[in-house]
Order: sequence, then C-alpha cells, then structure tokens
Amino acid sequence: MFRYKLKKLILIIVIPILFTLSNPLFASNISGTNLGDKAPAFTLQGYNSITTNKSEWSLKDYNNKWIVLYFYPKDMTSGCTIEAKGFQRLNSQFRNLDASIVGISNDSKSSHKDFCSSKGLDFTLLSDEDGRISNLYDSWSSSFSNRNTYLIDPEGRIAFKWTGVKPTSHPKEVLEKLIEITNT
Repeated sequence: MFRYKLKKLILIIVIPILFTLSNPLFASNISGTNLGDKAPAFTLQGYNSITTNKSEWSLKDYNNKWIVLYFYPKDMTSGCTIEAKGFQRLNSQFRNLDASIVGISNDSKSSHKDFCSSKGLDFTLLSDEDGRISNLYDSWSSSFSNRNTYLIDPEGRIAFKWTGVKPTSHPKEVLEKLIEITNT
C-alpha cells in the first residue's frame, strides 16, 4: 500500500514539473537572457547600407546606446520582410531615442546586402551562419533563428524581451516599450 501511494505521489509531483520544463514559454524564462542580465557579447559579420566600409559589428559598438536586437528566420521571406520594413518605417523614431536596430539571422552577409538593397533597409543586419549567437540569446532552432527580440539598455543589460513575435505589430510594440522605459 505504501509503495502504491509513493508512486502516485511521485507521479503527481513529477509530471507537472516535467510538463513545465518542456514548455517553451517556461524554458525561455530560465535562460541566461532574463531581464536585468548582461547581454551576451557578440562579434559578427554583417551589412549596413549606410556604413558600407564596415563589415564586422560587436555588442560593444553600441555602448551607451539602446539596442533593438531582433532575431529572424530568413531574408526575403514574407514575415521577415514585413517585420524589417516595420522597423525601417520607425527607424527615425528609434534613432531619436538613441536606439539602434540590429537584426540577426543565419543568412550570409551577401544575402543581407541583397535584402537591405531590395527592401530599402538602412539598419544593420548580422550574419550568424552557425547559430552560435542566436543560441546564446535563446533564439536558435535547429536550422534558423527564431523570431525573438531583446531591448538592451545603454549599460548592456536586457531591459525587455519578446519571444515568438508577430511581424506585423512587433516593431511598433518595441517602440512603445522603449518610449515607456525611457520616459520613466
């Protein structure tokens, strides 16, 4: 009788714990990218149509500035184009708040250059071909970057994060949060 009750008790305790740990929403909250954490450092090759003489960017390049660091799956796809154009439309407002927009995917630098040129993007896109940096930011699937965004404060700490975002409304959502945070 005691063994039966013990097994039942273990199942009552263990199953909810296993379910919680396997839930992606919970998993994203137990990572090293929680609010207030120091943002993981990176140095990646990339492209920016304004800064054409530069080919490598690091987190430290943005010291003392806000950074909208957004991860996305693939250049030239519909959702990624909608999101990128949304950030582009609001880019001057982000700049007025001393914030830089930086996109990361596992596309090549050449692909980023074509994407920026064809869609009129004038912010930096970085190439994370092996997914190493995307993984540090809990934004890596088995073969592409997940659609997540991190708002990094001027001291290099994660001020806010969004996971599994909707490309149509997300850029405005990020701008509204930045305005809210900087006005407090």
